[in-house]
Amino acid sequence: MSLNFPLLLVIAVFVCGLLALLDLLFLAPRRRAAIASYQGSVSQPDVMVVEKLNKEPLLVEYGKSFFPVLFIVLVLRSFLVEPFQIPSGSMKPTLDVGDFILVSKFSYGIRLPVIDKKVIEVGEPQRGDVMVFRYPSDPNVNYIKRVVGLPGDQVRYTVDKRLFVNGESIAEQLVGSEPGTLGSAELYKEKLGTAEHLIRKEMSRYRATPDRSWTVPAGHYFMMGDNRDNSNDSRYWDDPNIPKDLLGMVPDKNIVGKAFAVWMSWPEPKLSHLPNFSRVGLIK
Repeated sequence: MSLNFPLLLVIAVFVCGLLALLDLLFLAPRRRAAIASYQGSVSQPDVMVVEKLNKEPLLVEYGKSFFPVLFIVLVLRSFLVEPFQIPSGSMKPTLDVGDFILVSKFSYGIRLPVIDKKVIEVGEPQRGDVMVFRYPSDPNVNYIKRVVGLPGDQVRYTVDKRLFVNGESIAEQLVGSEPGTLGSAELYKEKLGTAEHLIRKEMSRYRATPDRSWTVPAGHYFMMGDNRDNSNDSRYWDDPNIPKDLLGMVPDKNIVGKAFAVWMSWPEPKLSHLPNFSRVGLIK
C-alpha cells in the first residue's frame, strides 16, 4: 500500500494549526480568566495552583509544538525542494541506485500540494532536463527520466539505437565500455539540447520493436532513461486505459520537478554499509 505523503502532511498541518487556533481563541482566554479568578479569591496565590490552571491540554501542547515544524516542511517540500532516493539503475551512469537527489519544485511552475494544480507559471521543461514525474499509469509512483521530446516533437529510435528528434540525429561520442547484461555496454557522451551527459547502451540487447517513432502531443513530454536498454520509459509503456496517441507521454499535470543535485549515496541502508558522499554534485 502506498501512502499519499503530501496529503498526510497537509492534514497534519491543518489539524495542528486548528488546535493552535482553538487554544488562541478559546482555551487560553479561559485559562487566563480562571487564573485571574483564583488570584482574586485568595490573598496568597499558590504557584502550583496557578501553574496547574495555566497548563495547556496535552493535545493542544503537541499541536502547537509540531505546527511550525510541519508548516515549514510543507512549504519547503511543496514549493521549493523535495528529496528523493533513486531505486533503480535506469538512469545510469548519471544516477545510480541509492543516490539521494534534490528536486526543484518551482522550476516548472508553482503547484498547489495534493491537487498539483499549477498556479504560477515559472518555466517549462527543456530537452535534456532530468525530471521527476508521476507515472501516467499509476500517479502514486514517481519516476525519474530525461526529457527527450517536447510538445510537437517527432521522436525516433532506430534499429542501431540512434536517437533522432525532428529528423536530426542527436550527437553522441563513444567514451568507453563496461560490463553489461549480455556482454559489454558502451558509454557515450550525448548532447541533448544544451545538456551534455553520459548514456549507456547494450548493443546486443533489445526490449522493443526497433525503429519506432512517436509524435509528442501538446502539453506532454517524451521521456527516456540514460541507461537506454535497462529503462522502463516512454518507449515501452502500454496501458489500455490511455488513448493510443498519448501512450508513453507524460502530461504536464504529472510533473513533480527538476532533479538538480545528488547530496548523498546509500545503496544499502544498513550499519555495515554507511552512506557516502563521493557522488555529490550537480546533475548534468
